[in-house]
Amino acid sequence: MAYTRLGDLLTSVDVITEEQLQEALELQKGTKKRLGQVLIDARIISEMQLIKALQVQLGVDFVDLSTLNIPSDMVTILPKNLARKYQIVPIKVVGEDLYLAMADPLNFIAIEEAKSATRKHIIPVITTADSVNRTIAALYGNERAKRAIEEMQKESQVDGTLNLGNLTRQIGEDDSQSAPAIRLVNSVIERAIAEKASDIHMEPQENRMNIRIRVDGILHEALTVPKDLQASVIARVKIMCGMDITERRIPQDGRASVRVKMQEVDLRASTLPTVYGEKIVIRLLDKAAQTLTPGGIGLTGENLQKFDKLMDNKQGVILIAGPTGSGKSSTLYTMIGILNTELVNLVTLEDPVEYNMDGVNQVQINEKVGMTFSSGLKSILRQDPDIIAVGEIRDQATAEIAMRAAITGHVVLSTIHTNDALSTLDRLNDLGIEPYMISSAMKGVISQRLLRRVCPHCHEKYTPTKDELEMLGMHSEPLGEVSFYRGKGCPECFGTGYRGRIAVFEILVLDKEVRRALHEGVSRAKLAEIVQASGFVSLMDNCRELVLSGVTTAEEVFRTVSADE
Repeated sequence: MAYTRLGDLLTSVDVITEEQLQEALELQKGTKKRLGQVLIDARIISEMQLIKALQVQLGVDFVDLSTLNIPSDMVTILPKNLARKYQIVPIKVVGEDLYLAMADPLNFIAIEEAKSATRKHIIPVITTADSVNRTIAALYGNERAKRAIEEMQKESQVDGTLNLGNLTRQIGEDDSQSAPAIRLVNSVIERAIAEKASDIHMEPQENRMNIRIRVDGILHEALTVPKDLQASVIARVKIMCGMDITERRIPQDGRASVRVKMQEVDLRASTLPTVYGEKIVIRLLDKAAQTLTPGGIGLTGENLQKFDKLMDNKQGVILIAGPTGSGKSSTLYTMIGILNTELVNLVTLEDPVEYNMDGVNQVQINEKVGMTFSSGLKSILRQDPDIIAVGEIRDQATAEIAMRAAITGHVVLSTIHTNDALSTLDRLNDLGIEPYMISSAMKGVISQRLLRRVCPHCHEKYTPTKDELEMLGMHSEPLGEVSFYRGKGCPECFGTGYRGRIAVFEILVLDKEVRRALHEGVSRAKLAEIVQASGFVSLMDNCRELVLSGVTTAEEVFRTVSADE
């Protein structure tokens, strides 16, 4: 392979102009990024454009790592530290040839290092950067976990016990000399971070412990741990997150911060005693990845205008509605970020505190010592607050105090577990809040869901079925005249057809007519008519627009949003 500079190659085939190359070279100064990544980050070219240009000009093959069954013994061919350092994956050996998947086949230093370490002739093949990261995490992570499990079993067979003495070592350290339980848990966390997972589930069963990770809202199997090693894995997580390892009878919560490949990630862990042992769920929160702005959480157009109108209120309650995992916390923190200025006293009451925000007085719920949402809210009202953010409205006492606080001149933000905007108003009635109080205090309800996005790299147009049209409320559309989109599955989305998620909203701003109807206690059907007449756009209406524009699929809407919404 000839030694060609990437910039020269791309300009020679008119993928980028000389001006764009100079712009990228300027951006590259002061960073350690390679030119290809700089061009992609600056949106001058897409990753697939870069791959196609390199394929043609260098004569290298493209490989879809998601379709390969890479032999586990590849980890013994190329050391993990080299794979991670240069972002390269060994995929097969044929005689003296080692096929090496890499996002940048022009990285000749990586090729020479791999050649020296393996004593093989290197044949580079090109793939996407994301698939390289995921494959390294899965291939080396699974092998490291497997070795750790074998060592743990050997320890327990020798003296019937497991080495828990070194379980306090932090992730991110060189753990080659660590207890095997540390290496096992670290490998699971590192894989989850590489796959952009939101949660890790460690689930004890009768004869094993299953470990699953949630990616884009869907749980995937990651690892199975033998039953006799379950206690050691649980102990490691509990020590990491500051929990009591001797207490196994009651649920516990804990937290930790880890650093993986220059990435800071917060962990929120909770335990739950089950008949087969303690189940643990770890939520991963990447602060750097959070785009806590209205545009960043997906608000656009008319919904953004309604959101801005709600943010202009100087008093009143604004509720964010939706089931668990619908993005309510991100919306709440976005609102807090907008309203938090040096001119106001903003106090939050959270369980748990997910993100630490500068300048905000954040209070952690602790029900063991009597610090509940309702008691904490009463205490906050004696602290001269301007704005109060309550993590969740769970009971009548909290709801009533929040309403009274709003009526007396405070802005109150909170979340509530209901399906949509109208059912939120019903829920407040069910909690025993008087209609006059709801009509006086409530300013608006934001109901939301998270939908998986169609992968932009493999999306294709298709003609929907009659059932799909009917379920989206498009009964009058002639068959064959409407097109939907779906993903075929590719390396970018690891064969799922989806990549990333987008929030979909319905925002109810209470106007005079809606308030009057609430005050008079009209029926649900009558209230729905009045709300519709106010210009309200439902969740399903917004979902329909996302399907027609190719952002998500009809199948994803059916999975996430109920038909009656």
